[in-house]
Amino acid sequence: MEDLYIVNRLKSAFFDYISENKVNGSIDEVISELTAILQRELYLKSAVFYFYNKKTDSLSSHKTIDYIPLHSIPHIFENGQAFRYGEELLIPIHVNKDMIGIIHALESNRILADAELAQIVRACSSFYSASMNMGLVSNDDRKYEKLYLLTEKFHSLLDKDEVLIELITTLQSMYDEYIFYLFLSHDNDSDLKLPIKDLAFDDQDGNGMAMEAYVTGNVQLSHEEKDAHTILYSPLKGKQGVYGVLQVVVNNGANIEEDDKNFIIMLANTAGTALENAQLYEQSKRLIKDLQLINETSHRLNKNLRLTDTMTFMSSRIMDSFDADEVGLFYLNEDGTIDIFPGSTPFFNTSEVQPYVDFIRQKLENDLEGLFIGDMTSYLDDATYASIMAVPMVQSDTLKGCALVLNKKSYHFSFDMFKLLQSLIHHSTLALTNSLLREELETLVKTDHLTQLFSRNYMNNVIESSMKVDRQGTFILIDIDNFKRINDTFGHQTGDDVLVQVADIIRGYVRENDIGARWGGEELAIYLPQVDLQSGIAIAERIVKKVGEKTNPSVTISAGVSYWNAESEKSFDRLFSKADRGLYVAKDKGKNRVVVQV
Repeated sequence: MEDLYIVNRLKSAFFDYISENKVNGSIDEVISELTAILQRELYLKSAVFYFYNKKTDSLSSHKTIDYIPLHSIPHIFENGQAFRYGEELLIPIHVNKDMIGIIHALESNRILADAELAQIVRACSSFYSASMNMGLVSNDDRKYEKLYLLTEKFHSLLDKDEVLIELITTLQSMYDEYIFYLFLSHDNDSDLKLPIKDLAFDDQDGNGMAMEAYVTGNVQLSHEEKDAHTILYSPLKGKQGVYGVLQVVVNNGANIEEDDKNFIIMLANTAGTALENAQLYEQSKRLIKDLQLINETSHRLNKNLRLTDTMTFMSSRIMDSFDADEVGLFYLNEDGTIDIFPGSTPFFNTSEVQPYVDFIRQKLENDLEGLFIGDMTSYLDDATYASIMAVPMVQSDTLKGCALVLNKKSYHFSFDMFKLLQSLIHHSTLALTNSLLREELETLVKTDHLTQLFSRNYMNNVIESSMKVDRQGTFILIDIDNFKRINDTFGHQTGDDVLVQVADIIRGYVRENDIGARWGGEELAIYLPQVDLQSGIAIAERIVKKVGEKTNPSVTISAGVSYWNAESEKSFDRLFSKADRGLYVAKDKGKNRVVVQV
């Protein structure tokens, strides 16, 4: 009766657990409850469950990946009997006549009879099978309810990172006995704390089969007998492509159940569709942003801005939009020389840029489509900047210039960025060319063609503007002495050359804000804003001296100097009239001198 009592008590405990509907289908829960009930009802010192791998003939704990060979244990489990040696008990667990595990137990003072052991073995196997079957049914219901809810949630997410986080978090909560990894392509720039591996064509870390799943879009399954692993590779697949691969590692020599496999594949497909939607949403946002950039830039460039303002604006927009380290904008002159536009970063004013410019120019002259290079070190030794985008400025099928964008990191720019830069430069080239032509026209209008000094009208406007905003200014009117004699003696070509020589000397004595102009014929003029009279006289005297020393054939000049300040009457005509009187007096006193009229 005692034998029957202890077995019935064990069966009753098993029945109570199952009847209370506590089973959730987790293998961890079933094994934990099985060993706990055995230890409690049979008064065992301990009870530990080990999975049995028939292929490798080894045991492994369901909590670890340690493997215990069975070659030292007699193989008497085929008939379903328990095995005892000393106080240790080995209780086999069978499912459909196949042994799936062994419970290793230590008996206490009470020794179980053989008849008891036989019934205990059958009760344990029945409990395990019944619990797993019940759990599978309820678990299937929960899984597909979860799949429905997740599908709804996935499609509400418009961020790729959030989709990946939700996928891994859900799977890890549902299958704590499995290990999950994500294989993503190199262009994935997410900085997530997730088990992510890079997709590559090597066969390390499962890359070979992961790449097969990525390329073909088909699920891959492998069994590693050596490590007793089963590994599933499920592509994250949308309608337009594959966006990654989910790797599922099942340890302990167990096979992944068909229902679990199908559920994980469906979940991976759902995540793939959600990733695709999120990517399309990001692309649409990026496209809108790109169109806004092009529209804003074109609108700004068509405002008739100064060339410097235009190029500075272009450079800053490219720097911000493409996360560039350096931006250079070039113009190709008719004589083949290259001008660097204002607004280019300082790097383009150094000698280090020359190898890049030579390389890019040679390529663009042969191909007007542009250059997109991920690693420039393959073309130039010791290249500081690895990532390069070069887009030509083309008008009427003629190369007019180039936009060159650089970054020190390899493969920093995406091809989408390159296409955007092409579109941006294409839409901007006409405006940039017009701006350049406008500047050239303005230069022609305000510049004397022969001397390259400013025109008289331009100087007049500068002086009038200066009188409105400055506190003082000095005006110098210059005339080349005996210029008619130069023309009569040496010819008009030499006369022109003398004018150019004097103009060059004047340019050497004026600052950036000063104005040198050809006043008319052999008369030249200098306006010095914010310069006092004594400083102006000193400059005039130095120019007179220099002209006499440096011209060939040697000539002299006479100069009249006038001055204004905020306290005096501010009139351009008055300022000119005084300087003209001073020049007349200088000529009358023997020429080659400076005379001041205030």
